[in-house]
Amino acid sequence: MTNPDSSFQVDSLIAEDIDAYLDQHQHKSLLRFITCGSVDDGKSTLIGRLLYDSKMIFEDQLAALESDSKKVGTQGEEIDFALLVDGLAAEREQGITIDVAYRFFTTEKRKFIVADTPGHEQYTRNMVTGASTADLAVILVDARKGVLVQTRRHSYLVHLLGIKHVVLAVNKMDLVDYDQATFDAIVDDYSAFAEEVGIESFTAIPLSGFKGDNITASPSANTPWYSGPALIDHLESVDLASAAAQERSFSMPVQWVNRPNLDFRGFAGLIASGTVKTGDPVRIVPAGKTSKVKSIATFDGELEEAVAGQSVTLTLEDEVDCSRGDVIAAAGDPPEASDQFCSTIVWMDETAMKPGRGYWLKIGSQMVTATIQSPKYEIDVNSLDHLAAKTLELNSIGVAEFATDRSITFEPYAKSRELGGFILIDKFTNATVAAGMIEFSLRRAQNVHWQPTTITRDDHAAMKNQKPRVLWFTGLSGSGKSTIANEVEKQLALMNRHTFLLDGDNVRHGLNKDLGFTETDRIENIRRIGEVAKLMTDAGLIVLTAFISPFRAERHMVREMLSESEFIEVFVDTPLEIAEQRDVKGLYKKARSGELKNFTGIDSPYEAPENAEITVNTVDMTPVEAAEYIISQILPLK
Repeated sequence: MTNPDSSFQVDSLIAEDIDAYLDQHQHKSLLRFITCGSVDDGKSTLIGRLLYDSKMIFEDQLAALESDSKKVGTQGEEIDFALLVDGLAAEREQGITIDVAYRFFTTEKRKFIVADTPGHEQYTRNMVTGASTADLAVILVDARKGVLVQTRRHSYLVHLLGIKHVVLAVNKMDLVDYDQATFDAIVDDYSAFAEEVGIESFTAIPLSGFKGDNITASPSANTPWYSGPALIDHLESVDLASAAAQERSFSMPVQWVNRPNLDFRGFAGLIASGTVKTGDPVRIVPAGKTSKVKSIATFDGELEEAVAGQSVTLTLEDEVDCSRGDVIAAAGDPPEASDQFCSTIVWMDETAMKPGRGYWLKIGSQMVTATIQSPKYEIDVNSLDHLAAKTLELNSIGVAEFATDRSITFEPYAKSRELGGFILIDKFTNATVAAGMIEFSLRRAQNVHWQPTTITRDDHAAMKNQKPRVLWFTGLSGSGKSTIANEVEKQLALMNRHTFLLDGDNVRHGLNKDLGFTETDRIENIRRIGEVAKLMTDAGLIVLTAFISPFRAERHMVREMLSESEFIEVFVDTPLEIAEQRDVKGLYKKARSGELKNFTGIDSPYEAPENAEITVNTVDMTPVEAAEYIISQILPLK
């Protein structure tokens, strides 16, 4: 139990020996925990009571409570939880629920960071944010309501995110007259679900955030039937199991390379797992180069040994190629490297996942492009059933495969949060759209290797006496893309250039005949064309493509497949009303009548290029004039 005189003892130590106090505080362990549950389960009130009853707030806060408070009488005390809990105060001032409110406090035994997350379903993504760094989760249940869908959702996510310590806080026991049967029924209900999810153990505590029962003093007189610990006692004593991380093999993602002078080259980062000593053999992943640790530097000086959780700068005995995003690991047991994975994904954006679209994937200090496939299934958090799904919507949880544009260093999330957890970022909005946990790499990634050939792409280009290019024509249907691309190819042929024209309609007769016109199919259509165009540039050809390609993200995806300056975006800028007047194929008429769905410009969007290399206006230019202008912009082709 927390010592009631702890506040006085701390104050005395500060007054008598500030250095001793700071040393004591510095060496306390730190517990990060999250409070979560359904709406109005009392999370913020519980945190306020926890802080106040533990006497772990500062004197200026106490003064504020005495002089300016909206007072709530509890057990003879007057407190204002809004002043104690920043998140709740901000919510009241702004009339909204904010993302995650963090509070920092300390007791004699331990330091704490608590994340108070919203209970609303639409803010599940905020709960994931708070839980991603937590060691323990306090899952609140309103004693009157029992285990709800959001309770199950948060419990599933807690397990998914690898939090080993779970507290089932049955709150508002005062509103059910501290009835033991009610408490036991809730614990039994939760136990059955926890077993299904895979939560091996949890600690159930009957609480009243409003009255203060079993928060800092246990047992409460109102619950004589409960003999377990008070919440603060449990938080102070729970084993953080940091030894588990230290027992694993050494690994450290490199955050940055420190080279203040020619005589020093250090690799800085936070040790993710294991122990490292000077002289230890290490391997740089994914490059595979080996060396030995020459020194271990910290802000306070050099060490002979460092362990998981410490931030250090390593120097190596050899000049090896190592940069940000690489991982320095034990030479005999390095993490894996792959470019294809199966993962569990929590979708956190209001815009649904676009299978086939490229997203930035950030894992540790590594940043790569990742293409997500359609989900294998979505998970119903209430029943745990696997549901068929073509995409993932906001707050959906599913299992999907993805591929990266280059190999990344990883470990399964169950083994390492640092090297197994990732976020997905929209390339154009820079919004974090999803969090994911790698389960395993795909076997085909290990079995398929690039086969080198004697004749290179440079040789192919030299034989044709030209520089390979992709002229990517984009614009609305009827804008004149195919006509102009055909004219450009004719003129290039007269110049003895080696070309190939890929037209949208023609490709759908063969390579892409299995694709429709949904947004997902359009993305896959462009991805395939991009890969074909890339192969053709490897053959030394000048490739012309005429596709609506309505989404900037997919055009950018193709650009990234090619070498710098090889992708030339040609925007055939024709107003919708002009393209619709032409309507050579009668498609606009069908779209307007509802016979043709997902038609670009009518019921499906077109995202015009923002910085196209070439723009032609077919209202003012003939196809021949447009072709001549385009060729003048790309010459010389050698």
